[in-house]
Amino acid sequence: MREPSRTSPAYARYALGLLVVVYVLNFLDRQILSILAERIKADLGLSDAQIGFLYGTAFAVFYALFGIPLGRLADLWVRTRLIALGLGFWSLMTASSAFARNFLQLSAARIGVGVGEASANPAAYALLSDYFPPARRATVLAIYSSGIYIGAGLGLFIGGLIAERWDAAFVAGAAPFGLRGWQVAFLAVGAPGVPLALWVSTLREPRRGQSEEHADARLAGGADAHPHPFREFVRELRAVLPPFTLVHLALIGAGWGAIARNLIAAGAIAAATWMAAATLGTPPQWIALGIGAYAAVSWSQALARRDPLAFDMIVRTPTLRYAALGFALLAFASYGIGFWVPPYFVRTRGVSAAQAGLILGGTAAAAGWLGVTLGGITADRWRPSNPRARLHVGVIAALAPLPFVIWMLTTESNQLAFTLNFFVNAAASMWIGPGATTVQDLVAPRVRATAAGAYGLVITLIGLALGPYTVGLLSGIIGDLRRAMLLALLANPLAVVMLLLAARHLEADERRLRSR
Repeated sequence: MREPSRTSPAYARYALGLLVVVYVLNFLDRQILSILAERIKADLGLSDAQIGFLYGTAFAVFYALFGIPLGRLADLWVRTRLIALGLGFWSLMTASSAFARNFLQLSAARIGVGVGEASANPAAYALLSDYFPPARRATVLAIYSSGIYIGAGLGLFIGGLIAERWDAAFVAGAAPFGLRGWQVAFLAVGAPGVPLALWVSTLREPRRGQSEEHADARLAGGADAHPHPFREFVRELRAVLPPFTLVHLALIGAGWGAIARNLIAAGAIAAATWMAAATLGTPPQWIALGIGAYAAVSWSQALARRDPLAFDMIVRTPTLRYAALGFALLAFASYGIGFWVPPYFVRTRGVSAAQAGLILGGTAAAAGWLGVTLGGITADRWRPSNPRARLHVGVIAALAPLPFVIWMLTTESNQLAFTLNFFVNAAASMWIGPGATTVQDLVAPRVRATAAGAYGLVITLIGLALGPYTVGLLSGIIGDLRRAMLLALLANPLAVVMLLLAARHLEADERRLRSR
């Protein structure tokens, strides 16, 4: 296996650029469903709630579940190799979406995409935290996170263009192999991932903790220092994957008290799941969400037993708890509104899929890149005079988009609505770099990928699993997609409260980490 090494600033920038490309493809494969939603609904006979489930929950729950064990593996194994393997897998699963013929088959493909994509962020966050010094961390993670908006924009543009042109070229139904435009779009965006995975596998693995003066000498052996990284991965997977969670607790000697508490939590979650499904419908949504919630409880129990110090840093740090909830609420609004913007323009404003993909895709890429980069730079430059700067940037990202979203959804002018969408994306994306950096700053280097996985679980379950589905559900209930999107904005004021609470605890929690 390759030995970890110190890397030059030039090589670090090269690695950052390549990881941005990976993240672009990550979100391209994820976001393309948005612009294809109306065609998929028509062909497969789906509802708005089911489409929201496919984009959000089917993907999100398994993305969150596997993010924890894959984050653990990233802390113990070669992170560059892990990203490459995950990239190849999720690209193949994206391509397989083209062959889905019903809701269950498309759900299975989306679950596969979620599992593969779970490998990327924990490993990438930890890599970049080693490649670059702490003073530049928010900027670097913001640049990396700009791949979200570039990928989302390309997904809308490429998906809309391919689907519309393919269907126009084969109106009579004589398309090769009977493929529809949305199926060809999935194939087209899934294919590039395999060669890119081979390229990523050539990246050098940096020494863990090399960017900090207090780097743990025990990490000098790098990712290969652990003798059995995959054994630990299976142990961590067992800790989050029902029903093996109970077996795991028994095997680690947690005791009957811990098992009883786990069963009580499982019963409460099962009851809440049944009530939600009976009241709101779409049982797969609530079953999947219940599995995710139970997995989070089981994992936290297992972590407390396996690594009390890591549990203390990740779960018991007040700043991280409040910040994770605050940023997750921002993700709820961002995903909930962002996913439905293209269908809104197509369905409500009568814009063609190709035009919506071109304009909204370009807007998302440019504005998102600008906003997420500006958020990271602002947080880093503001922090020397304001230790809470990264959290305060999150507050700005919660408040600034509100007037633009309301104006965009209420104006009669399509041109003005397209223009306002630029400002929505720019303002709403500023929190992403500071959010990820807050997590990395408050844990030790040896558990950064694990902490990123835990953070991703909260963001994903609240933001991605609930946001798009909730807007789709409300759209069906009230019969108005525009009003459903406006209601999603109620999450932002709650986010402000959580982030301000996090800011109150930040300095004390930073001192606590330094004392360790």
